[in-house]
Amino acid sequence: MKLTLALAAVTVAAFGAAGLAVAKGLNDSRTAHAVGGTFAATTASRVETRTCTTDDGKTLVTTTGTYTGASSGDADLTGAATLRTRSAINTTDDVGVVNGTLRIDVASGRDTVAGFDSVYTGGKLAGLASGRAHQPAARLVANVSAGFSPTGGFTDGKIGSSTGGAAVELAPGRCRVQATVKERSEARGIVSAVSAGSITVAGLTCAVPAELQSRLNGVAVNSRAEIHCRLQNGANTLTSISHKRK
Repeated sequence: MKLTLALAAVTVAAFGAAGLAVAKGLNDSRTAHAVGGTFAATTASRVETRTCTTDDGKTLVTTTGTYTGASSGDADLTGAATLRTRSAINTTDDVGVVNGTLRIDVASGRDTVAGFDSVYTGGKLAGLASGRAHQPAARLVANVSAGFSPTGGFTDGKIGSSTGGAAVELAPGRCRVQATVKERSEARGIVSAVSAGSITVAGLTCAVPAELQSRLNGVAVNSRAEIHCRLQNGANTLTSISHKRK
């Protein structure tokens, strides 16, 4: 099923330039204080990508992957960082969405873990993360932003003090998976030209790969042959041949 991604000319308030991360108690009558951090996660693993063409002719690339690196800043936001994500990006217009989980391995005690949803545009994302902080009984709500690519991961990441922001519209539809084109051809008849590098039979000319050149021994112009070829790197290439003298 397709997701059509269209850029909207608005800025989402939750992704605004005045980004902020807030750690707050589970009971809102307790306290809240600002925290912040930066992160990068450029080591990619378990990356799987699916590409298809949408009904409106756009190329949609959906990628799942795990990205690891480090985060630094306030105590609850300092440690090894792991982001597990799913992105859906309209690469024709360079817009999409990225969501997943962010885990920070804090030195002692439990990790800081948050889920996030973000909007991607022009190689950057901005969104909102929500989860539990390392500090006991504390939650984390934070604006997040970063540079992102499905192969390169996250750069210049910010938790709080985030920058940028945009909006996309997700619409239902169909997505046609791009299949690898395999074209085959064959011909039977008189050989009109033959050399070490090519053969022409009944008007069909095919390049001869090195591993099949020995099969041309005894093949001459005006003899009869049957050839089977396949399109490889844009050229008809011989895959098999049988022949007999005229």
